[in-house]
Amino acid sequence: MAARGVNLATEAGIEVGSFRDPDSRVLVTADGVFRVLSDDGLAEWEALVATPLWRELQEDGSVVATERVDLDALPSGLATGAAAALRHARVRFVSYPYEWTFSMLQDAALAHLRLNRRALDADLTLKDASSYNVQWLGSRPVFVDVGSFERLREGEPWAGYRQFCMLFLYPLLLQAHKDLPFHALLRGSLEGIPPHDARAVFSTSRDRLRKGVLANVVLHARLEDRYADVSGGEVKRQMRGAGFGKALLDANLRKLEKLVGGLRWRAGETAWTGYGEHNTYDDASAARKAEFVREAAARRTGGLTWDVGCNDGTYARIAAESADYVVALDADHATVDALYRALRDEGRPDILPLVVDVTDPSPGLGWRGLERAPLERRGTPDLTLCLALVHHVTITGNVPVREFVGWLASLDSALVIEFPDRSDPMVQKLLSGKPDRANPDYDKAGFEAALGERFQVDRMQPVSETRTLYEARPRA
Repeated sequence: MAARGVNLATEAGIEVGSFRDPDSRVLVTADGVFRVLSDDGLAEWEALVATPLWRELQEDGSVVATERVDLDALPSGLATGAAAALRHARVRFVSYPYEWTFSMLQDAALAHLRLNRRALDADLTLKDASSYNVQWLGSRPVFVDVGSFERLREGEPWAGYRQFCMLFLYPLLLQAHKDLPFHALLRGSLEGIPPHDARAVFSTSRDRLRKGVLANVVLHARLEDRYADVSGGEVKRQMRGAGFGKALLDANLRKLEKLVGGLRWRAGETAWTGYGEHNTYDDASAARKAEFVREAAARRTGGLTWDVGCNDGTYARIAAESADYVVALDADHATVDALYRALRDEGRPDILPLVVDVTDPSPGLGWRGLERAPLERRGTPDLTLCLALVHHVTITGNVPVREFVGWLASLDSALVIEFPDRSDPMVQKLLSGKPDRANPDYDKAGFEAALGERFQVDRMQPVSETRTLYEARPRA
């Protein structure tokens, strides 16, 4: 499910990340996003759509908009061996859990649990519990893996519990109780955090008294140790004998929902959480900057905008007045989490906030590096905002000015960029801990030369005594 410029599929059109479910393969083509079902997959789909639940889920938007289509709708050759095909609405911009904030992961987990409880009422269940099955329409989580629904098998436990722990619960517990960021851990393994790794972090008696840790971490890891040499089929038979009925499954889901909903991450103040209110601009400068951005965005109505270094989202909101969709990126987790919560409270469907450090962006991951795509391959922007950022990338991140401008040019989008010169108070602060003449390429003349090589500068305007805004477009 992808936006402009995305090519996540193989030459055959098969979404690489969907090979793990042979009954429900995803195809991404120029004509749409399709799901190809096997005979077994079709049987589960028909069981789902025969219930009132399916209509409710489509009406309230909990599950991605989906329709059944003729196999003839598939590109030539891709219908071979297929029993049926579905077409899904495209997600405007695909994101991954290692780019979400704590509150986003928490809300996605709660949405997944509530969806599973609704499925139980219809004698259905979700056979897995991957956080990658959730995408975002702005600030609203949407479940996208229709192939995960299956008919309830009486007496069996929830098959997705372990996956839920590894990809939802453990990252949330580590962030909430240990202030341990989960992003690198999830980026390091698409399977998530195993029970024995979580147990190693929650190692003290005090840790194990924290709500949810003993049952879902310690005892879970102990059971895995116990059954390490037992076949999966034998484990299922033993669990079936424990008498898992629908009522018990629902009770367990309710417990998890209460546990997840009660978690709190006290992020505290960072260097940037109050930057939008306490920065280097006076009111007049801030107004000039806002108007410059508004005018540039209005010249490119519709399409996708990236706000790189979005901070509190002030300029993402301005861009959203003209753009169809804005992806707001910032490396500061606490700031982006506050932005997400504000957007969620407003019900914004048009701004997606993500925790992304452009000096170390998400790479291609998984099998052959293709299951999870790098940032740029998920939909390049029509307009890029790069405000109050270049000095952080080049001075703090030690990325040469020309390199950074070259990366911006590779996006092939229009650009609004702000350059604070070396006398700017924030630049001086960043340079203060460095040797004299550190970052010698960081000067206004050098920046303008690098920008002019890659972009046609259409407009420039001083916004304060030390900062200048530029509106530019890529050179042909």
